[in-house]
Amino acid sequence: MSTLPLDGVRVLDLSTVFMGPYATQVLAEWGADVIKVESPKGDQVRGIADDAGTGVGPVFVNANRGKRSIALDLKQPEATSILHRLVAEADLFVHNIRPPAAARLGITFEDLHAINPRLVHCGFRGYARGGPLADQPAYDDVIQASSGVATAQAVNGAEPAYWRSAAADKVIGLYGAAAACAALHARDVSGVGRAVEVPMLEGMASFMLLDRQGGWIPDPPTGPTGYVRTDSPNRRPYATKDGHLAVMVYADKHWTSFFDLIGRPELNDDPRFSDIRGRTAHVDDLYALLAEEMATRTTAEWSAAFASADIPHGPVNSIEDLFDDPQLSASDFFAPVEQPGLGSARLARPPIDHAAAGEEFERHTPRPAPLLGQHSQEILAELGYSADERRSLVAAGIVVATDVGVPTHR
Repeated sequence: MSTLPLDGVRVLDLSTVFMGPYATQVLAEWGADVIKVESPKGDQVRGIADDAGTGVGPVFVNANRGKRSIALDLKQPEATSILHRLVAEADLFVHNIRPPAAARLGITFEDLHAINPRLVHCGFRGYARGGPLADQPAYDDVIQASSGVATAQAVNGAEPAYWRSAAADKVIGLYGAAAACAALHARDVSGVGRAVEVPMLEGMASFMLLDRQGGWIPDPPTGPTGYVRTDSPNRRPYATKDGHLAVMVYADKHWTSFFDLIGRPELNDDPRFSDIRGRTAHVDDLYALLAEEMATRTTAEWSAAFASADIPHGPVNSIEDLFDDPQLSASDFFAPVEQPGLGSARLARPPIDHAAAGEEFERHTPRPAPLLGQHSQEILAELGYSADERRSLVAAGIVVATDVGVPTHR
Protein backbone atom coordinates (compact mmCIF):
# COMPACT_ATOMS: atom_id res chain seq x y z
CA MET A 1 0.00 0.00 0.00
CA SER A 2 1.37 3.44 -0.90
CA THR A 3 2.12 5.89 1.88
CA LEU A 4 0.86 9.46 1.97
CA PRO A 5 3.16 12.46 2.38
CA LEU A 6 1.44 13.89 5.47
CA ASP A 7 1.12 10.64 7.41
CA GLY A 8 1.81 11.46 11.06
CA VAL A 9 0.95 15.16 10.77
CA ARG A 10 -1.81 16.36 13.10
CA VAL A 11 -3.92 19.37 12.12
CA LEU A 12 -6.33 21.32 14.32
CA ASP A 13 -8.97 22.92 12.10
CA LEU A 14 -11.06 25.72 13.60
CA SER A 15 -12.07 27.05 10.19
CA THR A 16 -15.64 27.15 8.91
CA VAL A 17 -17.62 27.50 5.67
CA PHE A 18 -15.58 26.63 2.50
CA MET A 19 -12.09 28.13 2.30
CA GLY A 20 -10.31 26.80 5.38
CA PRO A 21 -12.22 23.51 5.44
CA TYR A 22 -11.29 22.88 1.79
CA ALA A 23 -7.62 23.51 2.61
CA THR A 24 -7.66 21.06 5.50
CA GLN A 25 -9.68 18.52 3.53
CA VAL A 26 -6.86 18.51 0.97
CA LEU A 27 -4.37 17.99 3.81
CA ALA A 28 -6.49 15.08 5.06
CA GLU A 29 -6.40 13.56 1.57
CA TRP A 30 -2.60 13.80 1.72
CA GLY A 31 -2.55 11.79 4.95
CA ALA A 32 -2.88 14.32 7.78
CA ASP A 33 -4.98 13.54 10.85
CA VAL A 34 -7.30 16.55 10.74
CA ILE A 35 -9.33 17.28 13.86
CA LYS A 36 -12.19 19.65 13.12
CA VAL A 37 -12.89 21.69 16.25
CA GLU A 38 -16.48 22.91 16.09
CA SER A 39 -18.84 24.92 18.24
CA PRO A 40 -21.76 23.08 19.87
CA LYS A 41 -23.93 24.21 16.93
CA GLY A 42 -21.40 23.02 14.36
CA ASP A 43 -20.10 24.57 11.16
CA GLN A 44 -23.01 26.48 9.59
CA VAL A 45 -22.28 24.81 6.23
CA ARG A 46 -23.59 21.55 7.73
CA GLY A 47 -27.08 22.88 7.06
CA ILE A 48 -26.72 23.70 3.34
CA ALA A 49 -29.02 21.38 1.35
CA ASP A 50 -29.26 19.15 4.43
CA ASP A 51 -32.65 17.72 3.52
CA ALA A 52 -32.41 14.89 6.05
CA GLY A 53 -31.56 17.24 8.92
CA THR A 54 -28.53 15.18 9.96
CA GLY A 55 -25.98 17.99 9.73
CA VAL A 56 -24.11 16.49 6.81
CA GLY A 57 -25.30 18.36 3.75
CA PRO A 58 -23.46 17.72 0.46
CA VAL A 59 -21.27 20.83 0.57
CA PHE A 60 -20.16 20.02 4.11
CA VAL A 61 -19.35 16.46 3.12
CA ASN A 62 -17.17 17.51 0.20
CA ALA A 63 -15.26 20.10 2.26
CA ASN A 64 -14.75 17.95 5.35
CA ARG A 65 -14.37 14.34 4.34
CA GLY A 66 -11.59 12.46 6.04
CA LYS A 67 -11.65 14.58 9.22
CA ARG A 68 -12.51 13.87 12.83
CA SER A 69 -14.86 16.17 14.75
CA ILE A 70 -14.77 17.36 18.34
CA ALA A 71 -17.31 19.95 19.45
CA LEU A 72 -16.26 22.37 22.20
CA ASP A 73 -17.95 25.36 23.81
CA LEU A 74 -14.92 27.62 23.82
CA LYS A 75 -16.79 30.18 25.91
CA GLN A 76 -16.14 27.87 28.86
CA PRO A 77 -12.66 27.70 30.42
CA GLU A 78 -12.67 23.90 30.54
CA ALA A 79 -13.13 23.78 26.76
CA THR A 80 -10.22 26.18 26.28
CA SER A 81 -8.12 23.84 28.41
CA ILE A 82 -9.02 20.95 26.10
CA LEU A 83 -8.09 23.05 23.08
CA HIS A 84 -4.73 23.90 24.61
CA ARG A 85 -4.03 20.22 25.23
CA LEU A 86 -4.80 19.56 21.58
CA VAL A 87 -2.52 22.42 20.54
CA ALA A 88 0.33 20.95 22.56
CA GLU A 89 0.23 17.81 20.40
CA ALA A 90 -0.54 19.40 17.02
CA ASP A 91 1.69 20.24 14.08
CA LEU A 92 -0.60 22.72 12.35
CA PHE A 93 -3.37 25.03 13.54
CA VAL A 94 -5.80 26.46 10.95
CA HIS A 95 -8.53 29.07 11.40
CA ASN A 96 -10.41 31.77 9.49
CA ILE A 97 -11.41 33.93 12.44
CA ARG A 98 -10.83 37.66 11.97
CA PRO A 99 -7.78 38.97 13.85
CA PRO A 100 -9.64 40.93 16.57
CA ALA A 101 -11.81 37.91 17.42
CA ALA A 102 -8.82 35.56 17.29
CA ALA A 103 -7.07 37.78 19.82
CA ARG A 104 -10.11 37.69 22.11
CA LEU A 105 -10.21 33.89 21.89
CA GLY A 106 -6.50 33.62 22.66
CA ILE A 107 -5.67 31.74 19.45
CA THR A 108 -3.15 34.10 17.84
CA PHE A 109 0.23 32.75 16.78
CA GLU A 110 1.84 34.28 19.85
CA ASP A 111 -0.76 32.72 22.16
CA LEU A 112 -0.34 29.22 20.77
CA HIS A 113 3.42 29.43 20.17
CA ALA A 114 3.78 29.77 23.93
CA ILE A 115 2.04 26.40 24.31
CA ASN A 116 3.76 24.61 21.42
CA PRO A 117 6.86 26.31 19.95
CA ARG A 118 6.87 23.87 17.00
CA LEU A 119 3.31 24.69 15.94
CA VAL A 120 2.66 26.09 12.46
CA HIS A 121 -0.18 28.63 12.67
CA CYS A 122 -2.16 29.26 9.45
CA GLY A 123 -4.75 32.03 9.49
CA PHE A 124 -7.09 32.78 6.59
CA ARG A 125 -8.36 36.35 6.39
CA GLY A 126 -10.21 38.55 3.93
CA TYR A 127 -7.49 41.15 3.47
CA ALA A 128 -3.78 41.38 4.19
CA ARG A 129 -2.55 43.23 7.24
CA GLY A 130 -1.58 46.86 6.76
CA GLY A 131 -4.50 47.85 4.54
CA PRO A 132 -7.65 49.74 5.56
CA LEU A 133 -9.76 46.57 5.22
CA ALA A 134 -7.41 44.34 7.22
CA ASP A 135 -9.96 43.48 9.92
CA GLN A 136 -13.08 43.53 7.75
CA PRO A 137 -15.21 40.46 6.95
CA ALA A 138 -15.12 38.92 3.49
CA TYR A 139 -16.85 36.12 1.63
CA ASP A 140 -16.41 34.59 -1.80
CA ASP A 141 -18.78 36.91 -3.69
CA VAL A 142 -17.17 40.04 -2.25
CA ILE A 143 -13.69 38.83 -3.17
CA GLN A 144 -14.73 37.75 -6.67
CA ALA A 145 -15.92 41.30 -7.22
CA SER A 146 -12.98 43.04 -5.55
CA SER A 147 -10.31 40.94 -7.29
CA GLY A 148 -11.55 41.55 -10.84
CA VAL A 149 -13.26 38.20 -11.38
CA ALA A 150 -16.74 39.66 -11.88
CA THR A 151 -15.69 42.34 -14.37
CA ALA A 152 -13.58 39.81 -16.27
CA GLN A 153 -16.88 38.11 -17.16
CA ALA A 154 -18.25 41.43 -18.45
CA VAL A 155 -16.49 41.47 -21.81
CA ASN A 156 -18.39 42.13 -25.03
CA GLY A 157 -21.08 44.18 -23.33
CA ALA A 158 -22.06 41.67 -20.65
CA GLU A 159 -22.85 42.66 -17.07
CA PRO A 160 -20.34 41.86 -14.30
CA ALA A 161 -21.02 38.32 -13.09
CA TYR A 162 -19.74 35.87 -10.52
CA TRP A 163 -18.39 32.49 -11.49
CA ARG A 164 -21.08 29.93 -10.69
CA SER A 165 -18.83 28.38 -8.09
CA ALA A 166 -17.29 29.50 -4.82
CA ALA A 167 -14.08 29.91 -6.78
CA ALA A 168 -12.34 32.40 -4.49
CA ASP A 169 -12.84 30.15 -1.48
CA LYS A 170 -11.47 27.16 -3.36
CA VAL A 171 -8.50 28.96 -4.93
CA ILE A 172 -7.45 30.50 -1.62
CA GLY A 173 -8.02 27.17 0.12
CA LEU A 174 -5.51 25.57 -2.24
CA TYR A 175 -3.08 28.45 -1.64
CA GLY A 176 -3.47 27.81 2.08
CA ALA A 177 -2.86 24.07 1.79
CA ALA A 178 0.33 24.70 -0.18
CA ALA A 179 1.49 27.43 2.23
CA ALA A 180 0.89 25.15 5.21
CA CYS A 181 2.97 22.37 3.66
CA ALA A 182 5.80 24.84 2.95
CA ALA A 183 5.67 26.08 6.55
CA LEU A 184 5.71 22.52 7.90
CA HIS A 185 8.84 21.85 5.86
CA ALA A 186 10.47 25.03 7.20
CA ARG A 187 9.51 23.97 10.75
CA ASP A 188 11.11 20.57 10.24
CA VAL A 189 14.32 22.24 9.05
CA SER A 190 14.50 24.90 11.78
CA GLY A 191 12.72 23.12 14.60
CA VAL A 192 10.61 26.22 15.23
CA GLY A 193 7.02 26.89 14.23
CA ARG A 194 5.96 29.86 12.17
CA ALA A 195 2.92 31.95 11.30
CA VAL A 196 1.28 31.90 7.87
CA GLU A 197 -1.36 34.42 6.79
CA VAL A 198 -3.47 33.71 3.70
CA PRO A 199 -5.49 36.78 2.57
CA MET A 200 -8.32 36.29 0.11
CA LEU A 201 -8.16 39.55 -1.85
CA GLU A 202 -4.43 39.50 -2.39
CA GLY A 203 -4.52 35.81 -3.29
CA MET A 204 -7.28 36.19 -5.87
CA ALA A 205 -5.72 39.35 -7.29
CA SER A 206 -2.51 37.40 -7.84
CA PHE A 207 -4.48 34.56 -9.42
CA MET A 208 -6.31 36.88 -11.81
CA LEU A 209 -3.27 38.93 -12.81
CA LEU A 210 -1.38 35.86 -14.01
CA ASP A 211 -3.01 36.01 -17.44
CA ARG A 212 -4.93 39.30 -17.27
CA GLN A 213 -2.37 41.96 -16.36
CA GLY A 214 -1.40 42.22 -20.01
CA GLY A 215 -0.23 45.65 -21.07
CA TRP A 216 -0.19 46.83 -17.48
CA ILE A 217 2.95 44.87 -16.62
CA PRO A 218 5.17 47.70 -17.95
CA ASP A 219 5.06 50.87 -15.88
CA PRO A 220 3.61 53.06 -17.31
CA PRO A 221 1.18 50.71 -19.11
CA THR A 222 1.68 50.10 -22.81
CA GLY A 223 -1.67 48.50 -23.61
CA PRO A 224 -4.92 47.16 -22.17
CA THR A 225 -5.33 44.53 -19.50
CA GLY A 226 -6.86 41.17 -20.32
CA TYR A 227 -5.95 38.18 -22.44
CA VAL A 228 -7.06 38.43 -26.06
CA ARG A 229 -7.63 34.70 -26.52
CA THR A 230 -9.79 34.16 -23.44
CA ASP A 231 -11.72 37.38 -24.08
CA SER A 232 -12.67 36.41 -27.64
CA PRO A 233 -16.45 36.19 -28.10
CA ASN A 234 -15.83 33.17 -30.31
CA ARG A 235 -14.06 31.20 -27.57
CA ARG A 236 -16.61 28.66 -26.39
CA PRO A 237 -17.55 25.00 -26.74
CA TYR A 238 -18.47 24.68 -30.41
CA ALA A 239 -21.75 23.43 -31.82
CA THR A 240 -21.40 20.37 -34.03
CA LYS A 241 -24.08 18.79 -36.22
CA ASP A 242 -25.48 16.94 -33.22
CA GLY A 243 -24.15 18.53 -30.03
CA HIS A 244 -21.13 20.40 -28.71
CA LEU A 245 -17.42 19.72 -28.39
CA ALA A 246 -14.53 21.52 -26.72
CA VAL A 247 -11.32 21.81 -28.73
CA MET A 248 -8.10 23.68 -27.97
CA VAL A 249 -6.15 24.22 -31.18
CA TYR A 250 -3.15 26.03 -29.73
CA ALA A 251 0.42 25.18 -30.77
CA ASP A 252 1.82 25.51 -34.29
CA LYS A 253 1.50 21.78 -34.89
CA HIS A 254 -2.15 21.82 -33.82
CA TRP A 255 -3.07 24.56 -36.28
CA THR A 256 -1.14 22.85 -39.07
CA SER A 257 -3.10 19.65 -38.41
CA PHE A 258 -6.40 21.50 -38.15
CA PHE A 259 -5.92 23.38 -41.41
CA ASP A 260 -5.12 20.04 -43.07
CA LEU A 261 -8.25 18.46 -41.54
CA ILE A 262 -10.50 21.12 -43.05
CA GLY A 263 -8.76 21.05 -46.43
CA ARG A 264 -7.24 24.52 -46.04
CA PRO A 265 -3.46 23.85 -45.90
CA GLU A 266 -2.76 27.23 -47.52
CA LEU A 267 -3.72 28.90 -44.23
CA ASN A 268 -0.45 27.62 -42.77
CA ASP A 269 1.30 30.23 -44.91
CA ASP A 270 -1.12 33.04 -44.11
CA PRO A 271 0.91 35.60 -42.08
CA ARG A 272 -2.10 36.11 -39.80
CA PHE A 273 -1.95 32.48 -38.67
CA SER A 274 1.61 31.25 -39.22
CA ASP A 275 2.87 31.90 -35.68
CA ILE A 276 1.46 32.54 -32.22
CA ARG A 277 1.93 36.30 -32.44
CA GLY A 278 -0.17 36.52 -35.59
CA ARG A 279 -2.76 34.08 -34.27
CA THR A 280 -3.11 36.07 -31.06
CA ALA A 281 -3.73 39.28 -32.99
CA HIS A 282 -6.33 37.56 -35.19
CA VAL A 283 -7.77 35.11 -32.68
CA ASP A 284 -11.37 36.21 -33.31
CA ASP A 285 -10.98 35.31 -36.98
CA LEU A 286 -9.50 31.92 -36.10
CA TYR A 287 -12.17 31.08 -33.57
CA ALA A 288 -14.90 32.18 -35.98
CA LEU A 289 -13.40 29.77 -38.52
CA LEU A 290 -13.40 27.03 -35.89
CA ALA A 291 -17.05 27.65 -35.11
CA GLU A 292 -17.98 27.54 -38.79
CA GLU A 293 -16.09 24.32 -39.47
CA MET A 294 -17.26 22.53 -36.32
CA ALA A 295 -20.86 22.83 -37.45
CA THR A 296 -20.13 20.72 -40.54
CA ARG A 297 -19.52 17.37 -38.79
CA THR A 298 -20.92 15.36 -35.90
CA THR A 299 -19.35 15.27 -32.47
CA ALA A 300 -18.14 11.70 -33.04
CA GLU A 301 -16.60 12.61 -36.40
CA TRP A 302 -14.72 15.55 -34.95
CA SER A 303 -13.61 13.55 -31.90
CA ALA A 304 -12.12 10.88 -34.15
CA ALA A 305 -10.45 13.45 -36.39
CA PHE A 306 -8.95 15.39 -33.48
CA ALA A 307 -7.75 12.21 -31.80
CA SER A 308 -5.96 11.10 -34.97
CA ALA A 309 -4.35 14.55 -35.27
CA ASP A 310 -3.39 14.70 -31.56
CA ILE A 311 -5.38 17.91 -31.08
CA PRO A 312 -6.63 18.41 -27.50
CA HIS A 313 -10.41 18.06 -27.29
CA GLY A 314 -13.06 16.80 -24.93
CA PRO A 315 -16.77 16.43 -24.22
CA VAL A 316 -18.96 19.20 -22.87
CA ASN A 317 -20.16 17.53 -19.68
CA SER A 318 -22.83 18.51 -17.22
CA ILE A 319 -22.10 17.84 -13.56
CA GLU A 320 -24.39 14.81 -13.83
CA ASP A 321 -22.37 13.56 -16.81
CA LEU A 322 -19.24 13.33 -14.65
CA PHE A 323 -20.63 10.27 -12.89
CA ASP A 324 -20.68 8.32 -16.17
CA ASP A 325 -17.68 9.93 -17.86
CA PRO A 326 -15.57 7.17 -19.46
CA GLN A 327 -12.25 8.64 -18.32
CA LEU A 328 -13.39 9.17 -14.73
CA SER A 329 -14.98 5.72 -14.64
CA ALA A 330 -11.83 4.05 -15.98
CA SER A 331 -9.61 5.90 -13.48
CA ASP A 332 -11.91 4.82 -10.62
CA PHE A 333 -12.47 8.45 -9.67
CA PHE A 334 -15.64 7.94 -7.64
CA ALA A 335 -15.74 5.61 -4.66
CA PRO A 336 -18.69 4.16 -2.74
CA VAL A 337 -18.55 5.39 0.86
CA GLU A 338 -20.83 4.89 3.83
CA GLN A 339 -21.45 8.44 5.02
CA PRO A 340 -22.81 8.77 8.58
CA GLY A 341 -26.11 10.60 8.47
CA LEU A 342 -26.65 9.86 4.77
CA GLY A 343 -25.95 6.20 4.17
CA SER A 344 -24.52 5.12 0.84
CA ALA A 345 -22.72 7.93 -0.97
CA ARG A 346 -20.43 8.48 -3.96
CA LEU A 347 -17.41 10.62 -3.18
CA ALA A 348 -14.53 11.70 -5.37
CA ARG A 349 -11.27 10.00 -4.60
CA PRO A 350 -8.25 12.26 -3.95
CA PRO A 351 -7.28 13.44 -7.45
CA ILE A 352 -3.53 13.39 -6.77
CA ASP A 353 -1.75 10.05 -6.35
CA HIS A 354 1.45 9.59 -4.35
CA ALA A 355 4.00 6.79 -4.38
CA ALA A 356 7.40 6.49 -2.74
CA ALA A 357 10.28 4.67 -4.41
CA GLY A 358 9.37 1.00 -4.69
CA GLU A 359 5.64 1.67 -4.24
CA GLU A 360 2.87 1.43 -6.80
CA PHE A 361 0.48 4.30 -7.36
CA GLU A 362 -2.77 3.57 -5.56
CA ARG A 363 -6.15 5.28 -5.58
CA HIS A 364 -7.00 5.93 -1.95
CA THR A 365 -10.62 5.64 -0.87
CA PRO A 366 -11.99 8.85 0.66
CA ARG A 367 -13.09 8.68 4.27
CA PRO A 368 -16.50 10.09 5.18
CA ALA A 369 -17.14 13.48 6.72
CA PRO A 370 -17.85 13.46 10.47
CA LEU A 371 -21.07 14.02 12.32
CA LEU A 372 -20.92 16.88 14.81
CA GLY A 373 -18.82 15.69 17.73
CA GLN A 374 -18.58 12.19 16.29
CA HIS A 375 -15.03 11.77 17.57
CA SER A 376 -15.23 13.87 20.73
CA GLN A 377 -15.02 10.83 22.99
CA GLU A 378 -12.20 9.29 21.01
CA ILE A 379 -10.12 12.47 20.98
CA LEU A 380 -10.64 13.15 24.68
CA ALA A 381 -9.52 9.60 25.44
CA GLU A 382 -6.37 10.16 23.40
CA LEU A 383 -5.69 13.23 25.56
CA GLY A 384 -5.94 11.08 28.69
CA TYR A 385 -9.43 11.97 29.93
CA SER A 386 -11.08 9.13 31.82
CA ALA A 387 -14.54 7.83 30.96
CA ASP A 388 -16.02 9.61 33.99
CA GLU A 389 -14.31 12.88 33.04
CA ARG A 390 -15.62 12.60 29.51
CA ARG A 391 -19.17 12.01 30.71
CA SER A 392 -18.94 15.02 33.01
CA LEU A 393 -17.70 17.26 30.21
CA VAL A 394 -20.60 16.20 27.98
CA ALA A 395 -23.15 16.57 30.77
CA ALA A 396 -21.92 20.11 31.48
CA GLY A 397 -22.25 21.10 27.82
CA ILE A 398 -18.54 21.77 27.55
CA VAL A 399 -18.23 19.03 24.93
CA VAL A 400 -20.79 17.77 22.43
CA ALA A 401 -20.48 14.10 21.51
CA THR A 402 -22.60 11.81 19.40
CA ASP A 403 -22.33 9.11 22.05
CA VAL A 404 -20.69 8.71 25.44
CA GLY A 405 -19.58 5.11 25.10
CA VAL A 406 -16.09 3.69 25.13
CA PRO A 407 -14.19 5.35 22.26
CA THR A 408 -12.58 3.42 19.46
CA HIS A 409 -9.86 4.87 17.28
CA ARG A 410 -10.59 5.20 13.57
